[in-house]
Amino acid sequence: MNLWELTAPCHFGTEAVLKREILDLGYEVTRVEDGRVTFEADAQGVADANLFLRTTERVLLKVGEVKAETFDELFEKTKALPWENYIPKNGKFWVAKANSIKSKLFSPSDIQSIMKKAIVERLKGIYGISWFPEDGPEFPIRVAFMKDVALIGIDTSGVSLHKRGYRQMTVKAPITETLASALLMLTPWKKDRILVDPFCGSGTFPIEAAMMAADMAPGLNRHFLAESWEHLIPKECWEDAREEARERVNLDIETDIQGFDIDAAAIKAARANAKMAGVDRLIHFQQRPVSELHHSKPFGFIVTNPPYGERIEEKSNLPALYREIGESYKGLDRWSMYLITAYDKAENDIGRKADKNRKIYNGMMKTYYYQFLGPRPPKKGSIKE
Repeated sequence: MNLWELTAPCHFGTEAVLKREILDLGYEVTRVEDGRVTFEADAQGVADANLFLRTTERVLLKVGEVKAETFDELFEKTKALPWENYIPKNGKFWVAKANSIKSKLFSPSDIQSIMKKAIVERLKGIYGISWFPEDGPEFPIRVAFMKDVALIGIDTSGVSLHKRGYRQMTVKAPITETLASALLMLTPWKKDRILVDPFCGSGTFPIEAAMMAADMAPGLNRHFLAESWEHLIPKECWEDAREEARERVNLDIETDIQGFDIDAAAIKAARANAKMAGVDRLIHFQQRPVSELHHSKPFGFIVTNPPYGERIEEKSNLPALYREIGESYKGLDRWSMYLITAYDKAENDIGRKADKNRKIYNGMMKTYYYQFLGPRPPKKGSIKE
């Protein structure tokens, strides 16, 4: 099978987690940059990456990387790329997205238009036709300019990979499934440890944690655009990946994963989403304010996405809310707390400086992942709790 370069974009600040995931799948990482990880893989790797990676938004098949400071240069260098290696005569192709940072070419619509024309010119010459029916498989092209260098790839995923298919009901300001997974992976939490999200909203943190605990592939219950690229990726690749994913699922495990929220509608949505994901048996949801957060056992984890105060009228409530978080956390025996927020006075109101603080971009919003570290539990059998 051919070896391709695949590029997986991710939230800024979570690249190390995605790199580890790719290595764990058995593929070689060739480059790690801000917001993306590039790796080598064959056709099976395209299926594996889409089905099993928890922290990437999509998987791009890299066609090339070109430096272009003028539209003429962009046209010629795009035309020189081997598009016929990927797009068949009847393929439907378009430049679905273009973005540009610190580059002379910055108009997305102009970049899209010029590149489409260049690809058409290339394929007209290769296939000896002047008109393309575009009634076959879809090949959406994405281009990202950084300092005049464009990374050009074809999207193999289609709908963004954060859409696992289980979140039918949402509440305001939900965290994406990919970011929730990355934040969980930045903690030492394992399936045999306690996990509580006291601001669970529609249940993303508990559901993603339960899927990890059950070894349930995030893409198991959805489809991907490249499944129609049978000239590049045989059907067996997808069948093999799905068969492995199904065999790995283990719901016969004991977990202590809990989600609380003060909003009854949020709890209803969380329960419905957990059921849709197939992990409702592994999670306990309850309507409860953060002030009533308590647990009898030590060495648990809080992982949560509390309100940031995005609306001006909510900002006045934040100091009291974060003081409640601090008080509840203080009452838990040897627990760790991981909290993502854009509220810059969080540590002050919680009443403790975080042991670690990681800057992460949630979309375009700069947030802080505050990490309050509890002690490690003793090795089993060494000390009685």
